[in-house]
Parts: sequence; C-alpha cells; structure tokens
Amino acid sequence: MNYVSTRGKAPAVSAAEAILQGLATDGGLYVPDQWPTLDFDLDQLAQLSYQELAVKVLSAFLPDFTLAEVQEVVDASYGSQWDTETIVPVHDDGNLHYLELFHGPTLAFKDIALQALPHLVTTAARKMGLNKEIAILTATSGDTGTAAMSGFADVAGTKIAVLYPQVGVSDIQRQQMVSEPGKNTYVYGLEGNFDDAQQAVKGLLGDEKFGAFLKEQDVQISSANSINIGRLIPQIVYYFYGYGQLLKKGQIKVGEPIDVLVPTGNFGNMLAAFYASQVGLPVHHFTVASNENHVLTELFETGVYNRNRDFKVTNAPAMDILVSSNLERLLYFASGQDSQLIAKDMQALQEKGVYQLSDKTRQGLAKFSAGWTSQKQVEETIAETYTKSAYLLDPHTAVAVHQYQDDGEHQTLLATTASPYKFPQTVLEALGEEVVAGAGGLTALAAITKTSIPQQVKTLFEQPIRHRDIIRADQIQSTIENALKH
Repeated sequence: MNYVSTRGKAPAVSAAEAILQGLATDGGLYVPDQWPTLDFDLDQLAQLSYQELAVKVLSAFLPDFTLAEVQEVVDASYGSQWDTETIVPVHDDGNLHYLELFHGPTLAFKDIALQALPHLVTTAARKMGLNKEIAILTATSGDTGTAAMSGFADVAGTKIAVLYPQVGVSDIQRQQMVSEPGKNTYVYGLEGNFDDAQQAVKGLLGDEKFGAFLKEQDVQISSANSINIGRLIPQIVYYFYGYGQLLKKGQIKVGEPIDVLVPTGNFGNMLAAFYASQVGLPVHHFTVASNENHVLTELFETGVYNRNRDFKVTNAPAMDILVSSNLERLLYFASGQDSQLIAKDMQALQEKGVYQLSDKTRQGLAKFSAGWTSQKQVEETIAETYTKSAYLLDPHTAVAVHQYQDDGEHQTLLATTASPYKFPQTVLEALGEEVVAGAGGLTALAAITKTSIPQQVKTLFEQPIRHRDIIRADQIQSTIENALKH
C-alpha cells in the first residue's frame, strides 16, 4: 500500500515519505491508494487495550514501518502523560456515548495524534536515511499548536513553529502556547484568522524560494496540521476503541452499526471516523456538527462549498474555519477517486472561493448529514446538559450535542473534543455565573461545579511567558526563516 495525492499529479510515496512531506508536491493531500486489512476481528475489540489496538491500526496503515518501530511509537505516545490508563474513556448518557478525547497533556483531542506524530516523523526520517533537521510548521485555531508543541518540545533534531490567530483563542489556549518551555519551539500570534494562518502554512510548503532556503539550510519541512497523513492515522484508533467499549458494556452486539457525531471545522476528526468505516468499523450514519462558520453544513445540505462570507469569531473557536482542508480527502473517495475533478474543485475554491459537487460525489456522501449550532445554542446546551446529567461540556462538544437526535435504534458515539477547563469563561457564562479571567476562571468553575481542575492546567498561569511576537501575514516567511536559520 502506498499513498497518492488527491489531485493526481504527484508520484505515489511510502507512508514514511508521506509523513515527512506533509503536503504532496501538486498541492494535494496524501491518501491510501487502497484500504488495508486490519489484523483483528470486531469481537476482539472489547478485550484489547488502547495501546494494543493502536499497534494493530498503525501497523495496517504504515506497512513500511516494522512492528518494533510501531510498538516504539505507541509506547512513547500513550503512557504516563495521560491522566487515565484507558487513554480514551467513554461516558454514557442513554443512547449517547461521549468518547472522551481530552485526557492528554493539553486537554484536547489533538493530543492523541500529536503525541504520536513526533515519533512517526523521527522514525520516518531514520527509515529514509534523512540526516537533516526536521522543521514542523503549524497553523492553529488554538488546540493544534498547543498539542503539537507538547509533542515536539525538545525532541532531538526537530524545531517547531506555530502560528495562531491573535483574536479568538481562549485564555487557556493562549497561555499554553506562549508559556511553552521547549527550547526548539517558536510561537507567533498572527494579525488575522485561522484561515489566514493555514493558507500561509500551505503557501510556504509549496513555495519555491522557501524550498531553496530550506535546501540551503539542510532542513526538511513538514506540517503538524491534519493535512499530514501522520496526524490522521492515529485518530482512526479511537473510533474502534470506542466501539470496543460499547461492546464491553453490552450496549451493542458485534457488527451492530453505530452513528458517529463529530463537531468539526477542518474535518480531520470526522475523516478519521470515515477511514475507520472503510476498514471495518460498522457505521450507520455520520453527523457533521458546525458552529456559525457553517460552510460544511451548507455543503452537505446543498452540494455547494462557498467560503465567500464573513468570518465569525465564536465561542467554539477551534471550529472557526472557512476552508476545511480535510474535506478534500473525503470528496476524493466520494467522487470515486476522481483526482482530476478534485484538482478542478480545489482550484475553483482558491480562485473563486466556491465550487459545486458533482452528482456522483453527492451520492458518495449519502451516509452524511450536517447541522449547525449558534453561539446562544452552545451556551444553552452546556447549561441543559449540566442540569440534566451533571456532565460538563466544552463549547465544541456542545455544538455536537445540540445536533444529537436519538432515533431509538442506534447507539451514537460522540467525539468529545476538549475539556471544559480549556474554556472556563465560556462554560461559566453558559451556567449563568460571573465570568472570571485567567486562573480565576479555573478556580471558579471547579468551585461552582464541584469538579477538579485537571493537573495539566493547575499551575498554567504561574508559568513565565516566553513567546510574545505578534506578526502580520506579510512577515510570516521572513520570521519563519529567521527561526530556522542555523
């Protein structure tokens, strides 16, 4: 099995090459050229630990990695840095099951992939005989940057540069980034939004002059954004693990299809669920939940993707995105792997900001539906869920809970994307309490809800600020080049 570009003009590469490159040379995204066969049956899922399952899934999608290499990646990624031995526990509420993806070092689902990515990248470099320094360039809407730095901090032979939008990230997210102590980490606030940051990263990865600079510096560049297939593969694991937990508790029978509900902006988390379904996870239906930046909901409802609209800064900031990168990978498979069509649509998106799906592609999306949740509904959902179930939601998870519909037939696995303690001000406001900034927000939320502040952020605001740079879009290339110079 190799990896090919969604746009069809780049050569097929191994998993190791795809992870190191990040973006294909034609601007497309790497996808498997065939679906691998997994080395387990569904009835085994109830017995497998998260680590055992991760080894099996990663081995299938990384055929050029040895079993020992995969085991090494898993051992380094899913150990004592998690606050629960199960890594991803499932919280049940009737037929709705919260897949808790926020128990890692930065309290967001991105940790699951970004604890693994540094080890995947360094292993891939070793396999390819690459002796260059590896530079990771990442745009973040808040959580990716924090999780990426946590994963790559002080990893030998690497540097990581993170761009985050100056407006829209939460107090906790900002403090996690600007206080990151890793000596190989560089953090820049950007005068703009996430789409500006993401476009800048994509532009740099494909820029000839920047490529010449990297060659001169003997640096291999890659991305920690979910455009990198190495980000997506570890995410497939938790959908199988969640299914196994439902089996273990007797809530489903082996082979019984479930519904999957995911709050998403850049589409990586939902794409991982789709990939899981293509290699054996029984899924009846996928529901995409958007916030007020609801380009994805419109696409699934009308077949038209149109980013020509006002960008909204919302209370679910990690989903404040108008250009959803990973959607391209889904459309590639929905269109019957029509790379020519994908290239045409992505060119239209870049030039005109809009494209329309073909009838064939829309038919390939029959298992998907979507809905969007307003900021007011986010707050109402947080309050209602806490009152009804004594369960505390972060705003992104609330976006999805508002879209939940119990059909009475299928169990629903909901990807719970962050701890409420990453967004204490939003949660306090939703609960009708006084909003307290900074560390006071954590203390207030704990006192009011009688829950514990996670260890990961308990002393966060006592950490010194190390990264203070705010830059404009036209300064990105020179700033990154300065960071990477030897």
